[in-house]
Amino acid sequence: MGDVLAGFHAVWEFESDSVLIRYERGIRTPKLFQALGERRIPLSAVEEVTLTQGKRGTVALRLRPRPGADPLMEAAAGQLREGSDPYRLALPAERSTLAEYYADELKGLLTESGPTDRYLVAAPEAPLQFKAYDGKASFDGTTVQFRWSWTGASSTKWKAGDQSFAVAGLSGVEWRSPEVFEGHLRLLPRDGGSARPAQPDQDPASVVFGLGYGPVHESLPFAAAVLAAVRTRGPVAAVPAARRDPADIAERIRHLGELHQAGLVTDEEFSSKKAELLAEL
Repeated sequence: MGDVLAGFHAVWEFESDSVLIRYERGIRTPKLFQALGERRIPLSAVEEVTLTQGKRGTVALRLRPRPGADPLMEAAAGQLREGSDPYRLALPAERSTLAEYYADELKGLLTESGPTDRYLVAAPEAPLQFKAYDGKASFDGTTVQFRWSWTGASSTKWKAGDQSFAVAGLSGVEWRSPEVFEGHLRLLPRDGGSARPAQPDQDPASVVFGLGYGPVHESLPFAAAVLAAVRTRGPVAAVPAARRDPADIAERIRHLGELHQAGLVTDEEFSSKKAELLAEL
């Protein structure tokens, strides 16, 4: 097709086998769109094309991806608000005839439907990181790391220590939007793990979102990248552990001492954790 259709916040470029979506940057553009930049959606990943009436004199052209085709939408699990749907292009109502033309053209090019056993849309690329309420999450493409904050992490997480998870040991990711009550990102082990805390603030395999911490445009692409890596996981090479900054270790020992004095950490736990931290020097 080779044509271009510009709407609010995005431009769609139609090709014979895909739609290239370029998201605009601006104050009114959803931050998730700005974080994504652009995405190429193969038509083999599309289940359906719809054109509907929008609000305040607009129409909306939307692609519905096949189940399992896009790690971003799999991680979102239906929690995105309509205005933040990366598959939705809003246009002025006076362009509805043109939008209808492209909708019909796309429908004629769709040849596949139903669930797919592999991702057809590229995931956001690592390395990725974001700041959660109780720690910092980072992902280098093979390993997820949680580094706890001494101002937000629970004593349970402090006792467990900073966490590192190879994608080869994970079965999936659970993402709960920070735009609803008690958002979080939880890593799911392949073996199911032992009995795990119901509350993510007590689970060392989870980070918790809060006001200004773990926003959608940071935590959702992160979750999608991890999910895609889990789906395509392979042997993970061992990476030597980097030595910590002595000042950081000293600060963590100081905070551990405060927890000990407050009765939140036992003598045995204090000694054990202090030894672990000193061993990282």
